[in-house]
Amino acid sequence: MGGGNVAVGATWRSVRGVNFLGSERLSDRAGYGSHFHTHGLGAPVTMRFLKLKLPVWVAGGLLTSVAATATAAEPNVAGQFDPDLYTQVAQADVPSVAVPVPATPLIGSELPGEDAYQMRALPPSERLLEEEDGPNRYLEAEFLTERGIATYGWMDVGIGANNWGAPWNGPITFNDRNWQGQMNQLYLVNERVLGEDAGWGGRIDLLYGTDYLFTTARGLDAYRSLQDPLGLGGPRWGTNRYYGLAMPQLYGELGREDLNVKFGHFYTLIGYEVVPAIGNFFYTHAYTMQYGEPFTHTGVLGTWVPNDQFNIIGGITNGWDNWDDGMLTGGPITNTGYPGYNSNASLLAAATFTSSDESQALIFAITSGNEAAGGAGAFANDIFAGNLTMYSIVYTNELSDRLTYVFQNDTGWWFNGNVGGYNTLGQQDGTAQWYGINQYLFYNFTDTLIGGLRFEWFRDNNGTCVVSNLRNDITGVPFSESGFAGNFWEMTWGLNYFWNQNIVIRPELRYDWYSPDAGNFNGTLPYGRNFDEYGQFYGGCDVIWQF
Repeated sequence: MGGGNVAVGATWRSVRGVNFLGSERLSDRAGYGSHFHTHGLGAPVTMRFLKLKLPVWVAGGLLTSVAATATAAEPNVAGQFDPDLYTQVAQADVPSVAVPVPATPLIGSELPGEDAYQMRALPPSERLLEEEDGPNRYLEAEFLTERGIATYGWMDVGIGANNWGAPWNGPITFNDRNWQGQMNQLYLVNERVLGEDAGWGGRIDLLYGTDYLFTTARGLDAYRSLQDPLGLGGPRWGTNRYYGLAMPQLYGELGREDLNVKFGHFYTLIGYEVVPAIGNFFYTHAYTMQYGEPFTHTGVLGTWVPNDQFNIIGGITNGWDNWDDGMLTGGPITNTGYPGYNSNASLLAAATFTSSDESQALIFAITSGNEAAGGAGAFANDIFAGNLTMYSIVYTNELSDRLTYVFQNDTGWWFNGNVGGYNTLGQQDGTAQWYGINQYLFYNFTDTLIGGLRFEWFRDNNGTCVVSNLRNDITGVPFSESGFAGNFWEMTWGLNYFWNQNIVIRPELRYDWYSPDAGNFNGTLPYGRNFDEYGQFYGGCDVIWQF
């Protein structure tokens, strides 16, 4: 997973569980709060939303949510995506005109990296306007703006419920509580965006709320895998089981907007949906984003934008949702003969292609490197090194001024990520695999009302990804289940209503269902009060206020 004019609302990205080395789940391998196993205002530069131009510093913003109470179990999710890489933004900006108007999709090659990430999963608008105003910003100080530094944020508050009355909403993360008001994100951004001339930039993001649990990185806002000096584990800055603080981004940049180097801690380039609430259309997230992608990385990335139709990003990181957690931190590696067993240096790269008329865009992103995974069964006390590779493909097509289609495919495999666990016929023994397809349709009914549909199939091939009641699992509270080898399906219908340029309301309805593999089914299911239901109906709504 900038400072442009951004509409509040929309969502696309992944979620995963917090991993503890020694656990058999991929969702447990990532950093605490990460999903799945183991995602400046410079001078007023303008950025284009397809045929729309907005000042760069007005366009970016992150959202966070506010929530109130707490009850029983809840799932956990992690962060993901790198700003520089996303060329499409599904729900763009809400210019400040008499009637708020959402913007058209962003073209990655023309976006500052920060905006490309946090706004990429928003739907395009039916109207192509040139505006210079976005949400009203209340935190700007002349002393900072004169130096190209922007300060802004948002609050995301919502509520959701499932038809079974379970205290948690099954495998749904982020808004994981049943009939419990949640302040998902209270998000603050300080940034300096690179401009046309060579210079420096950087960004710091702080997220307080119930979403913090899913966006932490091992060694920063979460403890390291196992061998913490005090024996501590899980999120480091939590105020309780439901609320806490995370720092999903902390990086510097050198260069120009079309040629630069980023170093530090940043959102992933992988996937479509993102962590910042203002960058997503839907309140809930896809399984792909929650359980199949990294949220954040720490390392170095270079960006080159040779023209308006192509850009490329590449660099080296230390893996998924990781600040400084080495391969040997969690204990001795069992398979020391594995190539690079003591290094988690990983490739992170992406390329964006945009059509000449700016109506279509294709993004390919990949990450590959060694990660440490706990075994299962007879190998439950062992830790294995293995290569974890996953890629995502996102295709966006603005079919008309009102209708936009998005296709996403994710595929991942982790060698030695499932030693001693369930394997399917013909699969390499000990390998964990997951893959899925997401499809989105967005339709602009009016200047202030957009409708969206998401249909997803996600395959957890070995039962290493999806967790029901992930929050409990991450925080060590009883009553969570995993090991769901099989197929997950979900269909979500939602609306984005723009009350004004600062406020968006996002109601949605969602139905999930699960088809288990007969060879690994033990009667435990991901939905229901007693983990005994094949499907779940969910309804929810949140409000995002940008400031």
